[in-house]
Amino acid sequence: MNNVTRITLIGLGEVGTILATDLKKQNPAPDIVAFDKLTDSAVIRQRARDAGVHFAPSLEDAVKGSQIIFSAVTAAEALNVAGAVARHLAPGQFFLDLNSVSPHTKREAMALIEQAGGNYIDVAVMAPYPPARLKTPLLLGGTHVYAINEWLNENGFNSKVHSTSVGEASAIKMCRSVMIKGLEALTAECLSAARQYGVEQEVLASLHASFPSLGWDAQFPHYLISRIAEHGKRRAEEMREVVKTLEDVGIAPNMSSGTVLAQQELVDALAAKGIRYSDLEPFDWGRTSRSFTKISCPFLT
Repeated sequence: MNNVTRITLIGLGEVGTILATDLKKQNPAPDIVAFDKLTDSAVIRQRARDAGVHFAPSLEDAVKGSQIIFSAVTAAEALNVAGAVARHLAPGQFFLDLNSVSPHTKREAMALIEQAGGNYIDVAVMAPYPPARLKTPLLLGGTHVYAINEWLNENGFNSKVHSTSVGEASAIKMCRSVMIKGLEALTAECLSAARQYGVEQEVLASLHASFPSLGWDAQFPHYLISRIAEHGKRRAEEMREVVKTLEDVGIAPNMSSGTVLAQQELVDALAAKGIRYSDLEPFDWGRTSRSFTKISCPFLT
C-alpha cells in the first residue's frame, strides 16, 4: 500500500486523538481528516486542531477519498458507524474496526462494509493506548489483512496478523476483558468493603503477600480503580459486548454481567454529583475514596 494519500479517523476520544496526533507526527504526507458525531463540541474541534488534522463537517466528507478509515468509537456505536460509513464507501477502501465488541458484532459490521465494496479489518486492541500509543499491540483479522498489516507496521504501529477470518482476534480481546475489567471491579468492591471495616491496609498486605509481583502494596490498586473512574462508561459498554461474546457460545456471563454493573455504577454516581475524573487527578484511592463517601454508590460508601 504505497498510495495512501488520505486517512480518516472516526471518533476523537482517547484512542482517536492519540492516533490523529501520532500519525501526523509519524508521517505528515497523507492528509488526515477526523470526524466525530459531536460536531458542535468545541472540545472535539480543539482536539483536531491540537493534533494538526482537519475536522470534516460530515461523515460523508470524512470518508470520501480516504484509502484507510479507522473507527474508534464506543462499543454501543460501533455497528451504527459501520453502517453509516458503508453508505459512503467506494470499492477498495480499508475500514479498520478498532472497537471493543463481540465477534458476532464484528462480523455484522464486516457484512455492511464488504457489501459496499470495502475491505473490512477486525482490529483487537490488546492493551490501553496510553502509554505505548502507536506501539500498543494490535491483533488483526480479515481477508485483506496482510496488506494493511504491512502498512501499519511501516507507519509506527505494532500490529500482528492473527487470522484471515473476522472475529477471532476480537474473541481474544473480549475474553481477556472478562479478566481485566473484572479485576478492576473486584478491586473496587474489595477495597470499598475493607475500608468500611477498617482493614484496608491489612487486605492489601495480604494480597501483596499472595501476588507480590503485581504491586498491591504500590500503584496497582490505584490504577485499577482509576480505570473505572476515568473510563467506566466506555468499559461498561465493552463489557455488555463481552456478555454477548460469552452468550454466543453458551457460556453463562455471571461474572461479566456483574462487571457491567460495577463499571457503570461508579461513573453514574460521579456524574450525578457533577464530579469529573479530572477533578480526581492525580488519582489515589486512599485520598479520593474519602471524598467519595458523600456519593450514593455501594462501592463508595
